[in-house]
Amino acid sequence: MSPVNSDDSSDVAFSGAGGPQTRKEIRAREKLLATQSQSVIPPQAFETGEETAPAAEPRPLPPEVLQPAEAPELPEAAPTVHEEAPAPVHEEPLEVHAHEEVPAPVHEEPLEVHAHEEAPAPVHEEPLEVHAHAVHQYEPHQYVPHPEDEAHPVSDDADAHHPADYPDESSHELMAGAASIHTAKGPSQKVRRRRRFLALVLCLALFVVAVVVGAQFLKPLLGGDTVADYPGPGTDEVTITVPPGAGPKAVAAELEDKMVVANADAFLKEFAASGGALNPGDFTMRQEMKNSDALAVLLNEDHGKVMYIALNAGLRIGESLEGISKGSGVPVPELKALSDSPAQFGVPAQAKNLEGFLAPGEYRFPLGTPAKDILQKLVGTTLDELNSQGVTDPAKQYEAVTVASIVQAEGGQAEYGDVAGAIYNRLKPNNTETNGLIQSDATVTYGLGIKSFHIDEDQKADKSNPYNTYANQGLPVGPIGSPGKTAIDAAAKPKANDYLYWVTINLDTKETKFSKTLAEHNVYVGQYNAWCNANPGRCV
Repeated sequence: MSPVNSDDSSDVAFSGAGGPQTRKEIRAREKLLATQSQSVIPPQAFETGEETAPAAEPRPLPPEVLQPAEAPELPEAAPTVHEEAPAPVHEEPLEVHAHEEVPAPVHEEPLEVHAHEEAPAPVHEEPLEVHAHAVHQYEPHQYVPHPEDEAHPVSDDADAHHPADYPDESSHELMAGAASIHTAKGPSQKVRRRRRFLALVLCLALFVVAVVVGAQFLKPLLGGDTVADYPGPGTDEVTITVPPGAGPKAVAAELEDKMVVANADAFLKEFAASGGALNPGDFTMRQEMKNSDALAVLLNEDHGKVMYIALNAGLRIGESLEGISKGSGVPVPELKALSDSPAQFGVPAQAKNLEGFLAPGEYRFPLGTPAKDILQKLVGTTLDELNSQGVTDPAKQYEAVTVASIVQAEGGQAEYGDVAGAIYNRLKPNNTETNGLIQSDATVTYGLGIKSFHIDEDQKADKSNPYNTYANQGLPVGPIGSPGKTAIDAAAKPKANDYLYWVTINLDTKETKFSKTLAEHNVYVGQYNAWCNANPGRCV
């Protein structure tokens, strides 16, 4: 009987195993064990040399197992008492690393043949294939023959390159685990390029979002959200006053403050491009107007398209009706007839006409607007201003308009509050200094139907003049002109003071002096006379 393997390593693999078995029985048992444990060893690993006669009836093998090998024929081994196969030679499992090439299969030296034994044929087995758990497939490399292989030529069959023995089942599992660990590679170059591209796109998107969000926060600080112009045509009406000598910059600032235009700088550019010039006066506009529309109002460019009416503050009723007629084309008599029936316009019952209620300013009406609608608009502006100052009682409204008309005629705009305060001080009862007399030259001249800053003593003593506040106590019978907004506000809310006298000492600048006593007042009257002497014809 020839031993299958004389290597002592078999004792390590299967300690306490029975006598030797044939190669066919050994291979059949190994294949059976591998099949039961679902080993990853391919069937080709169990191919042997030339088939020998079985000692017992083995399990049928697949056809490929029965293929003959080119090994020399060996005599049939006699069965032993124990039918268990000796353990295969235990070899270290082959470790496959991702970065290393699999070494060429090593052919073992043929078994040493003794004089009384026949040398067993070398067993060639399939090379170990690592399947299951590797992350990436193993890349084959070119086989480089070992120098010792030249002494043992190999057949063209792949079976000739297989190792002689395989490790046991636990070794297979260890090898599979080792392969899964050591053969793991990093991402391929294509995957890395794709990841870098996606990272670049993500960074770019985050940068764009940051720029957009940052711009929204910086936009108000940099003035990027400033509206250059309103869409128009406008909402609520407002009055814009252009004083004599006012510059475009100051007017543009007022227009922006009152929300007539959206941006003063943008309006100034349009104004400079127009080449127009400002005219002093009060202009009625609307909030949120287009720059071009506001400019047309200031430059009176739309006269031919609308009915344009301009009234100065302090005009008497006859002068106001003439101005309305000139702008609207409505005859003065028609306007006077409407004015002499003031109740239809909602004014207090004491009013005999619309004197004092035709608010000064600039107005624009569509062509063909009825005369009554025009007058109603002017009256409504005055009543709205009184109501805004808290004067809602009709009797109080009439009194306030009367005081405001005197303030408008007597003082400069800067002193309106003090003049109104002095008038109410004179009207207080038990005032022995003035005895309830306002003593206004403007009221006397209004009653006389003249315009003058100088009246004589006879005119002052004429009680027949119902507007003579020198001879008649209290307020005159009615307003003496059309007060502007500032004068109405001063009359509605007079400035508290102790003054009883006032006199304008300069008719050009409207400088007014106030006094608490008559003696002090006479000193300021002397200054007024000196100015009149220096400016002949101005005080007559």
